[in-house]
Amino acid sequence: MPRLAPFAFALLLPLLLVLAGCESTGNRPSLVKPHALMPGDTIAFVAPAKWRPEEALQAAENALAERGYKVKRYPQIESRYGYLAGSDEERAAALMDAFRDPEIDAILPVTGGYGLTRILDRLDWEVIRANPKIVMGYSDLTALHIALEQRAGVVGFHSPFPTWMYAGKDGPAAFTEDSLWRALEAARYPADEQGYLIDPAGLSRPVETLVPGVARGRLTGGNLSLITALMGTPYEIDTRGALLFIEEVGEDPYRVDRMFSTLAMSGKLAQANGIVIGVFRGCEPDEPEISLTVEQLFEEYLGGLGVPVVVNFPVGHVGENATLPVGILAELDADSGTIRLLENPVELGVR
Repeated sequence: MPRLAPFAFALLLPLLLVLAGCESTGNRPSLVKPHALMPGDTIAFVAPAKWRPEEALQAAENALAERGYKVKRYPQIESRYGYLAGSDEERAAALMDAFRDPEIDAILPVTGGYGLTRILDRLDWEVIRANPKIVMGYSDLTALHIALEQRAGVVGFHSPFPTWMYAGKDGPAAFTEDSLWRALEAARYPADEQGYLIDPAGLSRPVETLVPGVARGRLTGGNLSLITALMGTPYEIDTRGALLFIEEVGEDPYRVDRMFSTLAMSGKLAQANGIVIGVFRGCEPDEPEISLTVEQLFEEYLGGLGVPVVVNFPVGHVGENATLPVGILAELDADSGTIRLLENPVELGVR
């Protein structure tokens, strides 16, 4: 094969870089929606990350039974490997078994914490696409939701964990519980409508408009630490034309600064059509007199992008936690602080 002359290589270099970038983010497959839940359906309890104590599992199982659902616990949730719920092989195998199992209609990872990034390469995305099922959760589940959409084309649900929602003595916040089941249950979808409005008006943390305007795009995002942890991997987030939502917990502002700078330098912020900043709980500086605040960082990194931006949307490690379906086309109205889903995130009718 003849060698390229230096000037020819220089002409081809921009194209090669574009192609390399396309390979790193991948071409997303067409979207597949799982079926909505109906009474009598079975929800799988698996633990692909950390483990959860028995009392939390039982509380969630009782609450789900009251709503008419059956629960199938996979034996793997009893496993322990340090802070993980068993070895990588055990956790990946249990998750794949739940996708393959024809009795299972939805998958509930019992908690987040840490562990999903260790097993992404062990999952069979073709099998998952052929058996689309509701997957719930947030925090560490960010890695799985992004991969589900980008590698399998399956909608995932960035949502509270029922194993946390129903574990407290006071029960879940009304907004949180309603948002979860509004997204998942077939009975909540009128036959002649598509999508619905997520309106957080009246909650304890009012949504703030950082940059006004209206934008449309597919929803993607999750926990800031997980989004940045996936950079440079086959599961790197694709924000092109998206509504990017981000939340965080327990990180000092300088760490948040570092992660935002990574997203900014990689173009992930500028490529989004709109940005939804969730709750950054516990991210106050230890020494405020010598620190920036996360609010200053939002202004610096997002205020000049020229796209609508809201802050304090109810998503994240908080009691008032909206369910956002990853991959679904939505509209952000930054003036009213609302998100409208423009399509149903689930399939309705006969399975």
